[in-house]
Amino acid sequence: MDTSYPREERPPPKRGSPPAAPEPRDHLVWAIFNTLYMNFCCLGFVALAFAVKARDRKVSGDVEAARHFSSKARCYNTLAMAGSVVLPLLLGALIVTGVIHLSKLAQESVSFFTYQFSGSDDEDQ
Repeated sequence: MDTSYPREERPPPKRGSPPAAPEPRDHLVWAIFNTLYMNFCCLGFVALAFAVKARDRKVSGDVEAARHFSSKARCYNTLAMAGSVVLPLLLGALIVTGVIHLSKLAQESVSFFTYQFSGSDDEDQ
């Protein structure tokens, strides 16, 4: 005597062939992140444009075009993120090596000038 909710009879799910390939991803969130935070040479904006195109094609039902634009969006997102991660690391490495080189150069010049001054004092005596 269960009278709390009326029960609905659901038909069993149809068992057909599974879809050939999963629907393409549009990578829209990744493109928005690259556009806002890591926009190296406007690659994030290009990725955003392709991500929006991929989403539009997926909604309209053109899976092949959606897959094509999704692939381009993923490529530009990868390039934007790699450029935005690699370039600051490269710049930091250049700064560190420059500071090390300048400190060695300063030590050598100080030792050179102290040698010259101390050597001239010995010759005068």
